[in-house]
Amino acid sequence: MHPSAESLLSARLFLNPEVAGEHLYFASDLSGRMSLYRMRRGGSVPEPLIPGGIALANPKLINGELFSVFPDLDRILVMIDEDGNENYQPHIIPLAGGIPEPMLGDRFTDQQVNLIQSRRNHHLAVFSVDPRVSPKHGSYVADLSTGDLLDLGTSVYGNYVAGFNDDLTSVALIDSYSAADTVLYLWEKTTGQRRLLAGTPIEQRAADDAVLPTGFDVCFFRGDRGILTETTLFSDRGGCGWIPLEEGGEVLPVTIGGTIHEGAGEFTTLEHLDGDRFLIGYNIDGCSWAYEATFDESALHLEAGTVLWGEGPLHDGVAAHSSYDRDQDVFAVAFSTATSPVQLFTVEGRERNVVPHTNERILGLSSELLSAGEDASYASHDGLHISARLYLPPETLGFVGPRPIAYYIHGGPQSQERPDFTWFSMPLIQYLSLRGFAVFVPNVRGSKGYGLSYMKQVDRDWGGKDLLDHVAAIEHLKNDARVDTSRMGVLGRSYGGYMTLELAGRHPRLWSAAIDMFGPYDLITFVESLPETWKTYFHMAIGHPERDHDFLVERSPKTYLGDLACPMLVIQGRNDPRVVVGESNQLVHDLRAQGKEIEYLVFDDEGHDMVKRENKLRAYEAIADFLTKHLRPQDSAE
Repeated sequence: MHPSAESLLSARLFLNPEVAGEHLYFASDLSGRMSLYRMRRGGSVPEPLIPGGIALANPKLINGELFSVFPDLDRILVMIDEDGNENYQPHIIPLAGGIPEPMLGDRFTDQQVNLIQSRRNHHLAVFSVDPRVSPKHGSYVADLSTGDLLDLGTSVYGNYVAGFNDDLTSVALIDSYSAADTVLYLWEKTTGQRRLLAGTPIEQRAADDAVLPTGFDVCFFRGDRGILTETTLFSDRGGCGWIPLEEGGEVLPVTIGGTIHEGAGEFTTLEHLDGDRFLIGYNIDGCSWAYEATFDESALHLEAGTVLWGEGPLHDGVAAHSSYDRDQDVFAVAFSTATSPVQLFTVEGRERNVVPHTNERILGLSSELLSAGEDASYASHDGLHISARLYLPPETLGFVGPRPIAYYIHGGPQSQERPDFTWFSMPLIQYLSLRGFAVFVPNVRGSKGYGLSYMKQVDRDWGGKDLLDHVAAIEHLKNDARVDTSRMGVLGRSYGGYMTLELAGRHPRLWSAAIDMFGPYDLITFVESLPETWKTYFHMAIGHPERDHDFLVERSPKTYLGDLACPMLVIQGRNDPRVVVGESNQLVHDLRAQGKEIEYLVFDDEGHDMVKRENKLRAYEAIADFLTKHLRPQDSAE
């Protein structure tokens, strides 16, 4: 059996659903590229809302929202870039669709504008602007009914809008230094300035200060009394806090009760529904859980009630996106698992019935041929528990003998491999399993989903303990007779590409093949080529090209890849603003000059991802063919 990647990609993506009136609005690659659609909630053929030649970005790569529907104004606000360059610009179309018109003219041309959040009932949209050529981020609130644009100032650390009160006289703003290391400010219309609300600004810290990361995130104003916010102040796994709005108010813990899930994970979501009702969400062992909860302000307590997803029809998977329509009391959610393509659902009625709106299938393949994966957690070199999954070809495929290993490393690094069919990796994992590979997917230290202290361990230590976690994983795999560690290929995207290069250069004898997808090659040139607004963060999270020069050289794959002992495939998007094409060009040039066996695949119309189906198909086939050539899996039992 030699399945085609076309079978896996026949299942289209359905993402970011929003209910408005009689329709369900969503993003999909129905046409082969990401676009915007709507259909009637009772069922209808999806209607395209923008011209087919426009390719929207993968919503998972956008900081904020891809689009937002404003039914009272007969408008949809949609963010559009150019072939993956991530210079998103807000555009307006009618509810029934049309030609996108720039919302802000040429004011932010060649800059990245992110739609951070929207308030449908107030006709407001919050934008964060990355000017690309300056280190200062700007924040704005736009009134779509009047065209007014409120300027909230700038900061080299973000100045991101976390929430605002109903009359827009107070706005919560966050500066972020590194993952979960944040400070909360309050902007007040009376002064036009922001004042410190909680946290310790970096300018006030001594060099040897141990500052507890606050992890402030989304905030909700409760009149003029206080703010309910997400925070890691009181739990390594996240939770909520209450901040009195009087000056100098102490952050107080908010207790949460009534949850029924079991397992390890994190608090991930706080979303206001109406009145004292909130949606609270969790990532538990990589799977999504969400509850309706009621907030008791006097007791500072959130009590979870109805489970929205995590059990019943929506279980053992990932809610890629959800939204709530207050007028009709309806939730919309895009949900998928490791073996099921993403489907659109609404959760509605007093009984919170789950109503499916799509029935997407993988053509030509029964579900018995897909791998659900199994827990493959292990203890690392220092005893730290590392979560991992192993995807083995099902017995029905007929493969015999120990399976060669595709060792897959996620990006981020502060990301997580989850049972999520909407992301690039899960269909690829299934395709490699169908081709006879065992796919091992670790979430080493630095990954999110396992607590703040776990995630922070990668800060300023790229290629340190995280690399040793991978080496320990291979020792762990040697104990599994079902896999063959003498035939292993390492592959990864972005930070996963960086770690692929590190492992291939520093532990060359482990690998029979390596596949780098837009991974940094030289950490110095990588940081120097980033947009100016990103450098502040990366100087703190990785290192400064001048102050930390020797350290960055020591942790750069470039330093070690002269020892590369296996063939390598390099994949790159020409328009990538995060890991620019020059990184991969230099990698390929240097290694070919040293006589290494290097294949190079560049997509001229992609950025830091592959969003066009024909490109994704070509990449999947190239990856699987490369690994098959060099790892030699058996086709099947005769």
